[in-house]
Amino acid sequence: MKLVLLGPPGAGKGTLAAFLNKKLDIPHVSTGDMLREEMKNNTLLGQEVKHYVESGGLVPDQVVIKLIENKFSHDKAIDKGYMLDGFPRTKVQAKDLDILLNGLNKPVDYAVYLDASLPVIVERLTGRRICRHCSAIFHVKNNPPKKEGICNRCGGEIYQRPDDNEETIKTRMSVYLKNTKPVIDYYEAQGKLKKVDADRNSQEVQESLMKIVHSIGEHERGCC
Repeated sequence: MKLVLLGPPGAGKGTLAAFLNKKLDIPHVSTGDMLREEMKNNTLLGQEVKHYVESGGLVPDQVVIKLIENKFSHDKAIDKGYMLDGFPRTKVQAKDLDILLNGLNKPVDYAVYLDASLPVIVERLTGRRICRHCSAIFHVKNNPPKKEGICNRCGGEIYQRPDDNEETIKTRMSVYLKNTKPVIDYYEAQGKLKKVDADRNSQEVQESLMKIVHSIGEHERGCC
């Protein structure tokens, strides 16, 4: 199963990707993680990415596409499926991604859109806390650490990201929706869009997602 994960910051893409990885054994491919890995390994592509990051600019689409092409061409684990997270974010990116993945014979089967409302996003992100050492994620209300300010996993310091404030979140959400609406329409026109109500709790969202996965499986078996 080859999926694109869509949803605003705080919709729960990372949590659901981990859930699907465990259930379906298909890799979660995060473009953000790939960019950081390339920079960490100081590859030629990583050096190019670092130049844009350090200058405060956005990494160009063609660089991200090159990164995805390299990953999808050489990582054998992706042959059995993938969950792509962080790309595409615009209609142009979605079209370029289709051209690339069709050429690699690994086209997107479905785009799963985690539809979350602004009040829920604000509540989740303003309460989010992250470990400085291992990046474990907590929430002051829904998933607090056992000891305040201390990570359960590694004992590291837990902090709040400076951009996890209401004003910044509202701005990010507005920008996201403006850019992503055409992407949602693009996949819907192809009959590939699957929507999930991401306002509900994690257990309910996971159950909805598995229903979609099962329906996809039944549809594909019926087509064979």
